[in-house]
Amino acid sequence: MKLPRDLAGAELAKLLRRYGYEEIRQSGSHIRVRSTAKGSEHQVTIPAHTSLKVGTLSGILLEIATYLEISKETLARELFD
Repeated sequence: MKLPRDLAGAELAKLLRRYGYEEIRQSGSHIRVRSTAKGSEHQVTIPAHTSLKVGTLSGILLEIATYLEISKETLARELFD
């Protein structure tokens, strides 16, 4: 699946709510989100840019998919379809 090229960091943080992630703080141009869905705490920093670079988005999705124990492709399909 092709990743979106115009996704903002704030939009990604909102999309991740369905996986139990909640925004815990914003420091400058970065948003910190946290989830305890799998019993342990997982935190991810998302740049609060108007459009995330594809490599940055891919890295964030890979980190989250690893925590959720699903593939990055499955996560991307569920988020963006």
